[in-house]
Amino acid sequence: MFAISAEVSTMTPGHEPVLLAEVLELLAKAPAGRVLDATFGGGGHTRAILEASAGASIVALDRDPAAQDRAMALEDQFGGRFRLVDSDFGRLDQVDTGALSGALFDLGVSSFQLDERDRGFSFRHDAPADMRMDPRTGVSAADWLETATEEMLVRAVRNFGEEPSWRRVVKALRSARGTGRLARTTSLAAVIADAVPMARQRKSKIHPATRTFQGIRIAVNDEIGAIERALPVAFDRLRSGGVLAVISFHSLEDRPVKQFFRRQCGQPLGAHDSTPQDLRPKFAEPLNRKPITAGPSELAANPRSRSAKLRALRKL
Repeated sequence: MFAISAEVSTMTPGHEPVLLAEVLELLAKAPAGRVLDATFGGGGHTRAILEASAGASIVALDRDPAAQDRAMALEDQFGGRFRLVDSDFGRLDQVDTGALSGALFDLGVSSFQLDERDRGFSFRHDAPADMRMDPRTGVSAADWLETATEEMLVRAVRNFGEEPSWRRVVKALRSARGTGRLARTTSLAAVIADAVPMARQRKSKIHPATRTFQGIRIAVNDEIGAIERALPVAFDRLRSGGVLAVISFHSLEDRPVKQFFRRQCGQPLGAHDSTPQDLRPKFAEPLNRKPITAGPSELAANPRSRSAKLRALRKL
């Protein structure tokens, strides 16, 4: 059984790894060996796994160039047991990980990225509207908003942002093109907020631009596509008895995870799936019947954990 070290439990406030004890408990059900941390971030989960099991090694992925600096302390401490690969997990098929005993995905934007003003993930501070998890590739959110087709905007705002007033927001974004108002976070947030009816704003507890910012970020980084590409690759590389664990933070992330897990475990994919049970191939067993969520103590210490859902399966 893995144990949480004191060093891990006293990490920098705001950068605590979510559902750490639960992740360690699930990974302890797998044979010792190499574990994939597909979303290195601040390295909290990686450090805990390495400290908890002398037989574990980690290959970690992160497309954020700032992660390289955060990895240096782990490289110095754990040497050959730890390797960070500069890559998006959506390109996992291009990374040589070897056979895996476990794999962990902690989805969504990291607290490090949210806290860096110049990255443009948040409208709490004025900054260029960038939102790229890897600023070396792709286009910024500002450029994407200036050139995206109406279909792409609808997909981002309605589907990824789940914004009820998506028609008004999409129209406002298109009207703001060429004015410079889409270039920075605060002016972009204002464009969106002006399009959301005031009556709804008064009833909502969140800023009117929150949902659309989420949708734009997901579109710019191809976050859902990356999940759909990476999970099958990670599962295929698991040894027999290996554990795949995924932490998601909203329904858009959780949906493809849930569907993939049900498919691997030979479970119905939905209420209308009438495939006979003996015709469902079963490649894994679920390790939790319902998603694991944070307890009261973690919720009090780490507000980011309030929307986290952890699912895990073990390969047969």
